[in-house]
Amino acid sequence: MSEIIVASPADFHVHLRQGNMAKLVTPHVRLGGFSLAYVMPNLKPPITTTSQALAYKAELESIDPTVEYLMTLYLSPDLTPDEIFKAKEAGIVGVKSYPRGVTTNSDGGIESYEMYYPVFEAMQRVDMVLNLHGEIPSDTKTNTHILNAEPKFLTHLHSLHKAFPTLRIVLEHATTRAAVEAVKACGSTVACTITAHHLELTVDDWAGQSFNFCKPVAKFPDDREALREVIREGHPRFFLGSDSAPHPVTSKSTSTPTQGCAAGIYTSPILLPLMAHLLESFGALDKLEGFVSNFGRRFYHQELSTENAENVILRPVGACNVEKEYHAEEQGVVPFWAGKELHWEIVRS
Repeated sequence: MSEIIVASPADFHVHLRQGNMAKLVTPHVRLGGFSLAYVMPNLKPPITTTSQALAYKAELESIDPTVEYLMTLYLSPDLTPDEIFKAKEAGIVGVKSYPRGVTTNSDGGIESYEMYYPVFEAMQRVDMVLNLHGEIPSDTKTNTHILNAEPKFLTHLHSLHKAFPTLRIVLEHATTRAAVEAVKACGSTVACTITAHHLELTVDDWAGQSFNFCKPVAKFPDDREALREVIREGHPRFFLGSDSAPHPVTSKSTSTPTQGCAAGIYTSPILLPLMAHLLESFGALDKLEGFVSNFGRRFYHQELSTENAENVILRPVGACNVEKEYHAEEQGVVPFWAGKELHWEIVRS
């Protein structure tokens, strides 16, 4: 195959941070081949109001106006049905739910879903998307830990889908066969994102290697195979959400007896070539455009037209080494696959 043409790749889960880190990583969305970014709200402080989301969007657009940014709100006790109506009117697309303490900047996350039912009802009414970080907090009393936190969450997914059958729900960054099967068992209003790194890593790859550590953690080979299988299948409710999550090099590479390394893997600057590389490796290269563009766009009502389609061309190369680190404004981030070879590259005009 000499070239692949992909129509307007869209990343439906990306962290763009704030301040100098945002200045460094926001242009990497376009560098990695993507023209749409679904932006996560777990900043400090988190994005909990429409006005905060619009201000954040303006900040990102000032850094790189060539990308379309879809904004989200952070589910918190301050979020009300009235704010949902206001957010919908302003073009905010979704609300992200983080269980308390399970990942970066989730200290203000939720502990119970029932108290948010009025918010979910409002979201269902105006057709906003609920994004679920699909884990529950670790708890020694219930033998809950980072390896089974996702399967134990899935009862919440089913309960929410049953209570709000027309609410569009996305189970984010699935890592297990159980999650794939749970989403398949739900109706057409429930979808699932899969990251690039979870298509490659297993538990052995992050045990002792901080740059491969993320939340949720990569699981077992059979779980990875389930993610690959559903992509080979071309299932339309499974699509790319990179969960690309930059951290300063020092917070990734070091830990102390009281503070572990940061959870997050950074893929934005190499994302589309990486996806082609990975899908080719497990026999799914023909599913690339559906997975990185069409399926997610369809679920999020961001379908392409002749007016807004923007083709990206990939070509195979013998070897292209990934940058070992990116620097700007006294910030530095190490990407996934640093120093390794990719066998696809974007054709730059």
